Amino acid sequence: MNQRRSFLKSSVALASALALPSLARAAIAAPHERSLRFYNTHTGETLRTMFWAEGQFIPAALQDINHLLRDHRNDKVATIDPELIMLLDRVSSQFSNNEVIHVISGYRSPESNKMLHESTGGVAKHSMHMEGKAIDVRIPGRDLERLHQAALALKGGGVGYYPDSQFVHMDTGRVRHW
Repeated sequence: MNQRRSFLKSSVALASALALPSLARAAIAAPHERSLRFYNTHTGETLRTMFWAEGQFIPAALQDINHLLRDHRNDKVATIDPELIMLLDRVSSQFSNNEVIHVISGYRSPESNKMLHESTGGVAKHSMHMEGKAIDVRIPGRDLERLHQAALALKGGGVGYYPDSQFVHMDTGRVRHW
């Protein structure tokens, strides 16, 4: 019995030791500051903002992001889900830190969503865009399929792939894909 206990303890210790370097690397690699670069394809506006520092979101940066991701059809601004911003950061970090994220659609007001739902295929009647929890993006110069795979791998919510329209949809809802 003592040999078995000793074997189990040494196995756990070995497994912990082997895991430590990767955990340590992940902790060291986690930036203390996070920033994103956006280009709104409908308004032509750009934004480069540090949205996270010292373990928390920066309120002024979140306001800037909310404004850039507003409904371009009627200029209505809504609060963008901070988890969506973190998801974008995690996806874009798989490419490089300086990638410009082209935003096709961020927040969508109920009026705009209704109009799009009635006139365009593929727009959900109760879209997460209306809650500030969804975004449609692409990264110029980067393979759209690779962006799609990066979003899927994170399992941060819903991921839609629209190669004909050249964008990937990401949201912070339940994990699903189409």
